[in-house]
Amino acid sequence: MTEPGYVLTEDRPRGDVRAAVLLLHGGRSESREPVRPRQPSVLRLRPFARALRRAGGPRGLTVWRLRYAVRGWNGADESPLDDVRAALAAVAARDPDVPVALVGYSMGGRSAVRVAGEQPGVVAVAALAPWLTPSEPPSLLAGKHVLLMHGSADTTTDPRATAALAAALAGVAASCRYVPVAGDRHAMLRHPSVWHREVARFVLARTGLAAPDQAR
Repeated sequence: MTEPGYVLTEDRPRGDVRAAVLLLHGGRSESREPVRPRQPSVLRLRPFARALRRAGGPRGLTVWRLRYAVRGWNGADESPLDDVRAALAAVAARDPDVPVALVGYSMGGRSAVRVAGEQPGVVAVAALAPWLTPSEPPSLLAGKHVLLMHGSADTTTDPRATAALAAALAGVAASCRYVPVAGDRHAMLRHPSVWHREVARFVLARTGLAAPDQAR
């Protein structure tokens, strides 16, 4: 599915759809360049999509991936957010009333945190090595199920900010789990199976496709 500027793709299960997940890739703080399919932040989410499809497809999970129009956040323009909102509207139009999870990496994690609270259909947010600023207060995730993951050796985004958000979400989010990944850097490649497994378990459990205790 293509709209002017952004690209939205769906990997739909064969049977009835019972839940949806939308994957949001990373980017740069400033850039008006168009996003290309082979850029590393886009490619890095492909194995997450495969893991979600394998684990969730037989249970009715449809897997969406968004490619933004431009690479950057771009200050007050907050360029990815309109794309994310449009993508969520398309997801809701395709399958009304199914629970939706957001999985965001780096800038995509920031986008997920910023938009989740606007969308009652979004029940869960997984933010992976997220780029966080004071513009993302805990109240944005009130009532949502949240998974936060960060590599301890990440020097691109700050694992301390992610840990601080996890602590601040106590009593605000419906649930929050913080998973530090020892020795991993921003690309999430030292222990890839840990990232993929945790995200798949979380999404299935928090969208009702698996028992809640499977989120841990």
